[in-house]
Amino acid sequence: MPTVKEQMFEVINNQPLDASYDEILRELAFERMVNRGLEDSRKNKTLSNDEIEQRIQSWQS
Repeated sequence: MPTVKEQMFEVINNQPLDASYDEILRELAFERMVNRGLEDSRKNKTLSNDEIEQRIQSWQS
């Protein structure tokens, strides 16, 4: 499994040469969010659509 540093280098190296600092940071953040979501999914730490709907409805009460 690649190290965090290797994963970051890969994301950065896949950006166009004229990518801005903010664009690169956005891509790194997106990659992190996707990886966290996949990790949560593998660990069954997710909620069903019904559970989410119930939570949202409870906030609106």
